[in-house]
Amino acid sequence: MEKVNFEDSEFSKASMSQYVHNQCVQVAIRKEAIGVRDSKDQDKNTLVFTPYEWDAFIQGVKAGEFDI
Repeated sequence: MEKVNFEDSEFSKASMSQYVHNQCVQVAIRKEAIGVRDSKDQDKNTLVFTPYEWDAFIQGVKAGEFDI
């Protein structure tokens, strides 16, 4: 995948993050790529996923694969 540069304005946090201070990530969703970054340190590298990878992750979350 080509390097993708996301703008700060593209990122959003989950609405539930207001209850868990300093423990959330921000997500930017584009047609060609999804960016994920640490909300506490936005200057660190942004993780970039393909839409296929992101869909597989979301399906795993919904199926409880990551429950602890």
